[in-house]
Amino acid sequence: MLGLWLGPGCGPSNTVVPPTPGLSTAWTVLARLLQGPLLLPGAPDFNRVVAPWNLRFAGQKPAAVARCQSVSDVQACLAFAQSQGIPLVARSGGHSYAGFSLTPGLMIDVSPMNQIEFDPASGRARVGGGGRNANVYAALRPPSVAVTHGRCKEVGVGGLVLGGGIGFNMRLHGLTCDALVETEMVTADGRLLTCNAQNNRDLFWACRGAGGGNFGIHTSFTFQTYPVGQLTVYLLKWSSNHRQVLGALSQLLPNTPRELGCKVSLVASPNGTLEVQLLGQLVGSPTQLNSLLAPVLNLFAPTSSQVETRSYWDGQEFLSEEGDPQFSHERSHYAFGPLSDAALDTVMDFMLRWPGTSGSVDWKYFLLGGAVADVAPADTAYVHRQAALISSIELVWTAQDSPQVIATNQAWLADFHAAMRSLTSDSSYQNFIDEEQPDPLRAYYGGNLERLVSVKAQIDPGNVFRYPQSIPVSL
Repeated sequence: MLGLWLGPGCGPSNTVVPPTPGLSTAWTVLARLLQGPLLLPGAPDFNRVVAPWNLRFAGQKPAAVARCQSVSDVQACLAFAQSQGIPLVARSGGHSYAGFSLTPGLMIDVSPMNQIEFDPASGRARVGGGGRNANVYAALRPPSVAVTHGRCKEVGVGGLVLGGGIGFNMRLHGLTCDALVETEMVTADGRLLTCNAQNNRDLFWACRGAGGGNFGIHTSFTFQTYPVGQLTVYLLKWSSNHRQVLGALSQLLPNTPRELGCKVSLVASPNGTLEVQLLGQLVGSPTQLNSLLAPVLNLFAPTSSQVETRSYWDGQEFLSEEGDPQFSHERSHYAFGPLSDAALDTVMDFMLRWPGTSGSVDWKYFLLGGAVADVAPADTAYVHRQAALISSIELVWTAQDSPQVIATNQAWLADFHAAMRSLTSDSSYQNFIDEEQPDPLRAYYGGNLERLVSVKAQIDPGNVFRYPQSIPVSL
């Protein structure tokens, strides 16, 4: 049994929320079936609840949003939407990069189901389907345990784990999905399925890398945690010698021990400056970090350097960000070896030719290998096991930028992304989902696509759970 409750959140209620005045007859029927509230446009919290993280899609609004507090709420929503012919979508954190957690129909919002229980005897944590990284931080800090988690606190755990789940722990402990031991999911026909190594094994395989919104609505995830202690966190910056620093890091980092987790960024700002940044953690001491990075540090002294020894969860406060809403378009490629001189020259060329917004642009990569590569590509739906890194370009702008400025920058981004394809690979990270990605299903799932389609045809033959890049029932 799972024991100690540690996570913040609001639990299921036995109170039936009365219908909102003015609801149509059909919506009134649904409202009476739910423990949580049903919100329509004009309700006080409606715009806040339905707002996506990516402000590019903020103009898209659902006809209604159900704030689900229980499995039965989810089941009622699924039955209602299908009986009425209303499109539906599941929403947890709302961080779909391409806005795919939006719908013109019924938004089934599980974010109130964010309770977390931790069992000290087994070291397992059960996270509600609406839990976010912030809930994980709060719940797992007291027992000093962790799983691989993201840096953005407002990202939903469901979206993170279902697409694989990267973080600074992944080289040592594997992806978020590698810690998943069980998930509960409501299917289109209303069944609550338990998926683990013994039950619904094909579906459990698919849930570890297929991405959210493909097979059903997840109401809980159970993870095997590991104990954490002190570590070294760091942020190093170089304001000159950008190309040389990137080259030196590209040669050094893939050969470092798996205890090192890091992200390398080349950041351009509106004022025209460029900066190389190295952010991450080491399960080890500052002295060990300095020794590992010495081949780069001895050649190129950082402009600024923050290196601190902290307890694990205090260290995550150093590394993390809130994940506030923004106008953003991010496009990714996996690389299956160190970046070549040609690739780095291309990066520098494009970054120096950035047209500019009132936001910023980052070219970055997350170092893979280690425990990520210990799992075979076909053992879970996450197929990119042998990649050396994930590279991506994140373009950010603000409401101050004109449509012409945005269009010019989007064209630059498209050219940059296309140029990097032949220098990295055709593969892309499914959690950096991109509505403009060429051949997206093959890019996200590679050789695992056919098996995913087979699972989809079995579990959701009516293709109820669909969006522009969802797994189809046939190829």
